[in-house]
Amino acid sequence: MKLWGGRFTKATDKSVEEFNASIQFDCRMYAEDICGSIAHATMLAQQGIISQEDKDAIVKGLKAIFQQIEEGKFDFSVELEDIHMNIEKRLTDAIGEAGKRLHTGRSRNDQVALDTHMYVRREIAAVAKLLVKLQESLVKAAEKYSDVIMPGYTHLQRAQPILFSHHL
Repeated sequence: MKLWGGRFTKATDKSVEEFNASIQFDCRMYAEDICGSIAHATMLAQQGIISQEDKDAIVKGLKAIFQQIEEGKFDFSVELEDIHMNIEKRLTDAIGEAGKRLHTGRSRNDQVALDTHMYVRREIAAVAKLLVKLQESLVKAAEKYSDVIMPGYTHLQRAQPILFSHHL
């Protein structure tokens, strides 16, 4: 199920597949990919582009795939290259032709842009929580060692004495 394989007569060398694949990185965007695909299928049905039955089958299939991934029962394939193709292949295998309609009106670039945007938003929130914990730890250490004196530095050379708490 190569997107670009129609012009080639020989199978792709395994090392080329591994080099081109991004699944080892983008598998962490499965929730965003599935969420974006559910929203896209819903829009397609609301606009009358796909039937309500196809939309329902797609949504049900995507939710089942999400559950499989959450439970560790989904094997990601390097041969399918990325998160989008892994999910689309599993969906199409599960629900048939309706799964192929998921890409109607949406390019892979659109899908990548959405997934990346949503993933970065989620990760920023997680990093922000970690930064707050770091700040709290620095304040706690500064309070604990408020009377410790250390050399201050300017241009990598020792300067006037300062408090370690000030340094933190």
